[in-house]
Amino acid sequence: MEKNFEVKIETTSNPGIVKFEANYFLTQHTSYEFENIDQAKNAPLVQQLFYLPFVKRVFVAQNFIAIDKYDIVEWSDVQEEVAVQIQNYLSTGKPVVNETETDAKKKVPVTIYAESTPNPAVLKFVANKKLVTSGHEFKNIDDATHAPLAQELFHFPFVKEVYIDENYISISKYDMADWNDVTQEVREFLRGYLETGKEVLSANATIAKSDVEKQADTDFEKLDDVSKNIVNIIEEYIKPAVASDGGNILFDSYDPKSKVVKVILQGACSGCPSSSFTLKNGIENMLKEMLKDKIAHVEAING
Repeated sequence: MEKNFEVKIETTSNPGIVKFEANYFLTQHTSYEFENIDQAKNAPLVQQLFYLPFVKRVFVAQNFIAIDKYDIVEWSDVQEEVAVQIQNYLSTGKPVVNETETDAKKKVPVTIYAESTPNPAVLKFVANKKLVTSGHEFKNIDDATHAPLAQELFHFPFVKEVYIDENYISISKYDMADWNDVTQEVREFLRGYLETGKEVLSANATIAKSDVEKQADTDFEKLDDVSKNIVNIIEEYIKPAVASDGGNILFDSYDPKSKVVKVILQGACSGCPSSSFTLKNGIENMLKEMLKDKIAHVEAING
């Protein structure tokens, strides 16, 4: 299926370097660094970028291209043009790097470690590589039509739900199994799956997620000011903490009359026995403190 590439501009701690992040992976597993056009003979996009006189070095990673520039220009003057150039190239379907047969065949060392979460039914499996560019939740095998890794995980009889985010997979299990008995089996499966370079998500899943995010952006603009503030607080302050526990939180609605905020919990947060405590003592208190008399209560519509 044709991929609809989008490129997002990201600043870095180095003012000379800007990242151009794509919504699909650009290489299988390998990162590359190019210091001049001669080194980029197997990387047509990078060669094209070196024709820009301000390009000093180019880095290609799984889902982004980072460019280090000379001081002859400011990024603010050229970054939009560069982003368009990269997006136009990616849209042709040509490879960013013509990876050699050796690169294709060699196994990439992958490590997976298991991390407990506040939800005893959910374990978080963290990888040393990026898996996806945004979070995806799968409640059952039918949800995972475009997610080959999640589909295979559902073949384990104890797997109830799967949530995949940037570099981790949160798995919710049925009570029929104890984590002590199955953790090693899941770790070995994930390590073997990722080392062979199999797809985590298909192009269809990424496109569907992109459509959802575009709709979310459209919906955000229609929100009242309080709701927009709630969304921003969730994104900036609450989501990172929730992600560290293997979960995710989404804004659902805000009722200005009752002052009730409704949220959706995903991953380890969904169905977690301590989620009500988290809502009351974490999310609700933070929103009340930051938005004063605008918030009376926070409740989850699931979990």
